[in-house]
Amino acid sequence: MSCCGTGAELEMLAATDPREILLASRPIAGNLRQTDLSVPDVHCGACIHTVEKAIGTLPGVSSARVNLSTRRVTIKWRADIDMPPPFIETLRNVGYEAHLFEVDSDAKDATLSELIRALAVSGFAAGNIMLLSVSVWSGAEPATRDLFHGISALIALPTLLYSGRVFFRSAWQALSHGRTNMDVPISLGVLLAFGMSLYETAIHGPHAYFDASVTLLFFLLIGRTLDHMMRERARVAVKGLARLAARGALVQQADGSQTYLPVAEIKPGMTILLAAGERVPVDSTVAHGLSEIDVSLITGESVPQPAQAGAVLRAGTLNLTGPLTITATAVAGDSFLAEMLRMMEAAEQGRSVYRRIADRAAGLYAPVVHLTAAVTLIGWMFVEGDWHHAITIAVAVLIITCPCALGLAVPMVQVVAARKLFEHGVMIKDGGALERLAEVDTIVFDKTGTLTQGNPRLVNADKFDQATLTLAGTIAAHSRHPFSRALASVALAAQPPIVFDAIAEIPGCGMEARVGGSVLRLGRPEWALDCVAGADIETSSVVLSRDGNRLADFRFEDSLRRGAVESVAELKRDGFAIEVVSGDREAPVRALAGSLGVAAFAGVLPGGKAEHIADLAKAGKKVLMVGDGLNDTPALMAAHASMAPASAADVGRNAADLVFLRDNLEAVPLAIAVAREAQKLVRQNLALAVGYNFIAVPIAILGYVTPLVAAIAMSGSSIVVVANALRLRGRRASVAKPDTNKTNSIAMRMEPAE
Repeated sequence: MSCCGTGAELEMLAATDPREILLASRPIAGNLRQTDLSVPDVHCGACIHTVEKAIGTLPGVSSARVNLSTRRVTIKWRADIDMPPPFIETLRNVGYEAHLFEVDSDAKDATLSELIRALAVSGFAAGNIMLLSVSVWSGAEPATRDLFHGISALIALPTLLYSGRVFFRSAWQALSHGRTNMDVPISLGVLLAFGMSLYETAIHGPHAYFDASVTLLFFLLIGRTLDHMMRERARVAVKGLARLAARGALVQQADGSQTYLPVAEIKPGMTILLAAGERVPVDSTVAHGLSEIDVSLITGESVPQPAQAGAVLRAGTLNLTGPLTITATAVAGDSFLAEMLRMMEAAEQGRSVYRRIADRAAGLYAPVVHLTAAVTLIGWMFVEGDWHHAITIAVAVLIITCPCALGLAVPMVQVVAARKLFEHGVMIKDGGALERLAEVDTIVFDKTGTLTQGNPRLVNADKFDQATLTLAGTIAAHSRHPFSRALASVALAAQPPIVFDAIAEIPGCGMEARVGGSVLRLGRPEWALDCVAGADIETSSVVLSRDGNRLADFRFEDSLRRGAVESVAELKRDGFAIEVVSGDREAPVRALAGSLGVAAFAGVLPGGKAEHIADLAKAGKKVLMVGDGLNDTPALMAAHASMAPASAADVGRNAADLVFLRDNLEAVPLAIAVAREAQKLVRQNLALAVGYNFIAVPIAILGYVTPLVAAIAMSGSSIVVVANALRLRGRRASVAKPDTNKTNSIAMRMEPAE
């Protein structure tokens, strides 16, 4: 006996090895891990239900979601179990082969190639059989008629075996595992039409329907091919994004040698030599060199940005002018580009209320269709006693009732909407977020980093000695708050460096450090100072204190984010209630809100923001929260829908439903406009799909539809639904164009106006 298996056996062993699954998974929030599997045979609502149910019942699995466009199932499972559940074996047991999902944007579309070949063969055969049928219809002699029927059978049989396998393979796979899918009634209809024709030919009957069975297959393949092509066209944004990922990079080893490694093998801390013209493989920082970087992927700006030592580079951005030595800060799976890809995928597979209704309806159709066809057959046999006519009508019912249009009604709109928003720099993290976003009537903005640029400048640095600035800057370096970054940027490194016994960030308050028995606080005056009586806290933006005693107060200025004035004005014109809810002090918050003409709530702590949104919800309001900081996270999670800029803290970005990449607040009204338009198209598609069945099914039952016409009607309904979804691409959302000069000239001082 050989000690080695075949290549196929080894590949299957590797695919089913739980250690491979564990290595390919990644940790996510909530003590969970996520695994993505490719399931190529998934193609309808019944398939989605079967796969999600099979995986969802495994011990330790939190959720399973199928993306029909990418044939991908995303599984979330508990991280505290030793080995992942048997995902691949479970799917194989219900009739679906699966393997680890890998994005390969350059791979040839094998499914499209197979569909086009099958379409070409069936079209050629249908044309030739139709020519023979014309001769029969024109009054051929019985001997000639039988000859032509026989030739038609010889053409039709290999055509059905080759072109029909697209449907037969899927139907057999379903039936062999005790379930049904959309291809079962289609296959039954095609085979019954061919079987009837073969029987008529064998008994020298006057009528045979080889032309109908092959032409039926031809039109079904037209619908399936167009459906596939439209899906791929709608997903071109995801594929284009995937192409921006580098395949590998030149890594410098500790001994000075250089090795080209695949991007998946690059680890944080590795030194990468990035030549001009190459894309950044993973999130990195510049160690040496000077160049310019094309960051249009992230910001939408075409003007290159300078890169020098210390600059942060995002995966997928392009190095333009000079070589750089960079240090990796994340693995490829955790890079900013990978996060954007995951958000695009999540947008497609999200489960909105409409999609859940459509999926359930599509999943129930198989028994209903078969029962309807059986009752139709029995009814016509009872009325006429003509089994030939009864079977023909039953075949037409089997085909015309296929709910492909219903299954496509919602996901196609979600895919197109996600692409449209991506083109405008907005990423959706959840497909259901579009539906929630379309329902909002109240918008709550954070101030610093959301309505403003979030890049404040320290304006009174000249009032402090370098020791005070260094102390404040060293504390501030442990925080990502905009004020902290501004302080850290003006502080010089201490020699020797200041070492704290402990340091922590208190959300909504500031930074607290302990050294030598003293407590240093950098943050809100009322928190940092033991006694604020008599203290001028209105004119202090940030206070540095030791043991409750003031050491210094720092003041900052910031400018409005580009497009803020125009976007807020447009939202007000559209009837939205607008509020600014900020943890900053009363004077600067009211000054900003007054310039925008909206309501303001100042001095609100993180818990208070969430409570305020909860109060609005109790009053019947559906709130969109737009924020960026750590202190905005509870409010983002509490809101009906939420948005955050790409510059937001990681926890805030993860809590938001949508992330906008560009430094322009026009993303907010644009996202709402697209969401509302998508909701209209979803309702139209559902109405089209349901209306088609209400009209078509009774006509077919009454015998007014042939199997060929049924195939054309069924394929046509799917194409109409997909084409209606694609209309969203051509519609122009109403978004105010920002006046750059105007918005940049507005500087909001973080202190009260005199």
